[in-house]
Amino acid sequence: MPMPQLQQVRLLQRRTFLAQTCRGVGAVALASLLERQASALPGVLRQPHHPPKAKRVIFMVMAGGASHLELFDNKPELARRHGQPMPESITKGQPIAQLQGAKLICFAPQWGFKKHGQAGIEMNELFVHLPQVADDLCIVRSLYTEAINHDPAHTFMNTGSTVSGRPSMGSWITYGLGSESDNLPGFVVLTSNGRGGQNQPIASRQWSAGFLPGKYQGVHLRSQGDPVLYLTNPPGVDRPRQRDVLDAVQQLNRRYNPLVDDPEIATRIEQYELAFRMQMSIPELMDLRDEPVQILEMYGTKGADGSFAANCLLARRLAQRGVRFIQLYHRDWDHHGSIKPQIKLKIEEIDRPLAALIKDLKRLGMFEETLLVLTGEFGRTPMSQGGSGRDHHMKGFSVLLAGGGIKRGLTYGATDEFGYHAAENRMSVHDLHATMLHLLGIDHERLTYRFQGRDYRLTDVHGRIVRDILA
Repeated sequence: MPMPQLQQVRLLQRRTFLAQTCRGVGAVALASLLERQASALPGVLRQPHHPPKAKRVIFMVMAGGASHLELFDNKPELARRHGQPMPESITKGQPIAQLQGAKLICFAPQWGFKKHGQAGIEMNELFVHLPQVADDLCIVRSLYTEAINHDPAHTFMNTGSTVSGRPSMGSWITYGLGSESDNLPGFVVLTSNGRGGQNQPIASRQWSAGFLPGKYQGVHLRSQGDPVLYLTNPPGVDRPRQRDVLDAVQQLNRRYNPLVDDPEIATRIEQYELAFRMQMSIPELMDLRDEPVQILEMYGTKGADGSFAANCLLARRLAQRGVRFIQLYHRDWDHHGSIKPQIKLKIEEIDRPLAALIKDLKRLGMFEETLLVLTGEFGRTPMSQGGSGRDHHMKGFSVLLAGGGIKRGLTYGATDEFGYHAAENRMSVHDLHATMLHLLGIDHERLTYRFQGRDYRLTDVHGRIVRDILA
């Protein structure tokens, strides 16, 4: 029996309504997705050069020059020769920082060492928590660098050059891959002070984008006051009013930009929007009250107090939120004197949180896709300075790596029997950078930026992938 005309009309209207509503909901969802994708920091690579093992990097710098001889590089022969003259064959013609012209005396490792895990990884006997994850670690004992003083050594570790003005590794990586976060910078820096008092300043140009577009520059989150300057609005300025002012400024910038085609204006437009979103995301990030008590205890912190422990927890939270490159500086490793008691303080500060970070990433299923690196800008001399300390040393020191495609339970490379020269499976800072980029799916020779008539890259004209340490 044919359907009455009125009923047909009602059915048609119902079907039309449902179809249009579904399309409307889909459009809203799509618009939301596109807005999210547009707001995240894009990279220049449409896809990685090869399948990546890691999605992000947490790079931890023991600023001041951590002594490999008191952390991960036991030297029995140096201990046997304690107090004796350093053989001239080791030091002749070598660059020495503050010991030039001084009598060079062998200085034994000031603490004992113990082996841990199935692989027997050796580390300072004072470590209590790090040995629990020993089989997740790779310790390279043969890293070397090209600078012997702090600032140029930091510059070289960050940029692959001792010349200031080059882009930092965090900027190169976010330039290539972008960021997965839509309300946080792709490159974030956290700093902390040690208890020994040797807290030298770290220049903000260490996380500069150099000649890359400014939007790839690292953002330093401070540990006291507002994490970012001017994060909170002044009295009388609410969020809608700020949005109105920002929209007006953005319109002016968008009208002016086509006339001058200045990339920095485009960067300013994007950064204004990011800053507006950060006013909501940063306070939420820094508020650790939503972390379970057992997690805070595992890291050894009660909140965002600016300690290395709190910064390790914040690094995990940043990683969860899609930040591509997270750099932690922990100061107070410049031990020209009193290295034995000072290194005890340092190990107490990093031991628990470093192990906690690894355990936490494993708990969350993020360890395999997060590359962890811990090193100083250089090491310390096997010769004593002032009878109780060590001078700067660039010819051989250690770096700890874990996660993100790194082989587990491995000790790789070696310094000579005095801990002076990287002697076996030598690894340069350029090699470290090339290997990091490889793990992120980037061919270090193909990620370039043309500046002043030349194609630049993080590894310059150097660098090789150290495949022996890859899983």
